[in-house]
Amino acid sequence: MTETPTEPRSRWSPWSLHGDGRSVTPGDVVHPGERLSWPRTLGIGVQHVVAMFGATFTVPLITGFPPATTLFFSGVGTLLFLVITGNRLPSYLGSSFAFIAPVLAAKAGGDIGPALGGIVVAGAALAAVGLVVQLAGARWIDALMPPVVTGAIVALIGLNLAPVAWDGGGSGTGVKAQPLIAVFTLVAILLATVAFRGFAARLSILLGVVAGWLFAAALGGLDPKAVDGLRKAAWVGLPEFHAPSFSLRATVLVIPVILVLIAENAGHVKAVAAMTGRNLDRDMGRAFLGDGLATMLAGSGGGSGTTTYAENIGVMAATRVYSTAAYWMAGLAAVLLGLSPKFGALILTVPAGVLGGATTALYGLIAVLGARIWIENRVDFHDPVNLMTAAVALIVGAANYTLTTGDLSFNGIALGTAAALATYHGMRLVARLRTPTPAR
Repeated sequence: MTETPTEPRSRWSPWSLHGDGRSVTPGDVVHPGERLSWPRTLGIGVQHVVAMFGATFTVPLITGFPPATTLFFSGVGTLLFLVITGNRLPSYLGSSFAFIAPVLAAKAGGDIGPALGGIVVAGAALAAVGLVVQLAGARWIDALMPPVVTGAIVALIGLNLAPVAWDGGGSGTGVKAQPLIAVFTLVAILLATVAFRGFAARLSILLGVVAGWLFAAALGGLDPKAVDGLRKAAWVGLPEFHAPSFSLRATVLVIPVILVLIAENAGHVKAVAAMTGRNLDRDMGRAFLGDGLATMLAGSGGGSGTTTYAENIGVMAATRVYSTAAYWMAGLAAVLLGLSPKFGALILTVPAGVLGGATTALYGLIAVLGARIWIENRVDFHDPVNLMTAAVALIVGAANYTLTTGDLSFNGIALGTAAALATYHGMRLVARLRTPTPAR
């Protein structure tokens, strides 16, 4: 690929101007170390905020975390990620859906402190993995978590969350109390997906939630207390910070999530490398480290754990702009929005029915994403090892198998993840031992 000639970097900017800064020629891309003009870079950064918005806000709405705080730390985490990766890896760090089920279990008593503590520990573990990968290379990650295992773990998370969608995002009132609103929201999402083209179609979840909210408001389905809180909220102010507390039970519930974060970060690095035509394996460890530290930071202040966002890969693919300058704009915009209590209070007015309709689609997409990993990596299900690995893990996760020993409780995601790893590597070991060594 022939790169467009660029102007040299200025002393104050780590990005060189791509071409004339106004357009991208057919077949060319704007690489991470390049940028368009600053107004265009800002516009693309705002697109990244919009792309991550729906999914990032869904997590705190379901888990009961402060939405504005989560948005604030997603912006700060993104900026930290860019610094740690040396502006070589474009990515937005939004809320990870993998944390939803263990967080709900960890805060069963209503206190989010233990769940935050679990998020901090998970982030520290991911950061430690990042250091190891940076020193030892990333090949052992592929050996530990081949595509059949990764796909199974991702799919079982979506299936494990299915009851949460039925209960209206765990809000207590549930979809059953607002079935019409839930169905309207889901239909709006489906129609937006096929009625619009390009970037607008990628915002189908957000558009569906907005449509559902308006429909609920017209029916008088908004919570009066939440609406009153919106009226009283200030336009500018600090987010609602919460300190973590640490317990062994919460840590055990949340720690398996790092396997999903490893898979998501590794997939993100591979995807960006393929789209830009550059080998980014040397930055794999930095990606783990950046996401781990961002997750630790979020958990320390009341935000959701973070991960690299596929939604933003879609924006890059559509615009062919991989400039990390755009992600600096996105991170700064998210921080500014997080400093508006009025904005956070608006999110809290989203009714249970809207959440139920949206999460029905979202959790299904997570489950199907696991199958997509299998398809794209051509996993051979004629192989009984692959077949049994997926079969056992999916049922353990979907049925939410739970193991309680004393004060510790292991839920379906933790046990399903363990089942996927143990089944795959255990059966592979037995198969190797069974196969006779060829005579010399």
